[in-house]
Amino acid sequence: MSQSAIIEKLQKEQLKKAVPEFCVGDTVKVHTRIIEGDKERIQVFTGTVIARKGSGLSETFSVHRVAYGEGMERVFMLHSPRIAKIEVTKEGDVRRAKLYYLRGTSGKASKVKGRLGARRVKAAQGAEAVEEGAAEEVATVPNGES
Repeated sequence: MSQSAIIEKLQKEQLKKAVPEFCVGDTVKVHTRIIEGDKERIQVFTGTVIARKGSGLSETFSVHRVAYGEGMERVFMLHSPRIAKIEVTKEGDVRRAKLYYLRGTSGKASKVKGRLGARRVKAAQGAEAVEEGAAEEVATVPNGES
């Protein structure tokens, strides 16, 4: 087994299985594990995803928010064990891959237009429709008779 194959195998084991589907422009809540001494707590960072970079184990995403008139930005490793959970609270409708222009804005200028139809809901409904169609086909064929 080559060295790159071993590294690839180790990286696949480290990847998180349940990563929610989110894009640039979405508003997310990132639940981060904070360790202070021997105690562990969860801190939530809410903001707009302004960038996603990389792939595989080294994939990162940047979250930007304005709090108390001051802009903050944090970069998170997507597959980090420090991230307890990622919640998508609002889906944004943007035309760019990187929203760095939001850094200098505040108030209404820093808003991202919301998506009217949720893409996750549409995807789930499409999958359900396919399953229902398969179930109807099975129901219409009585006991193996053609």
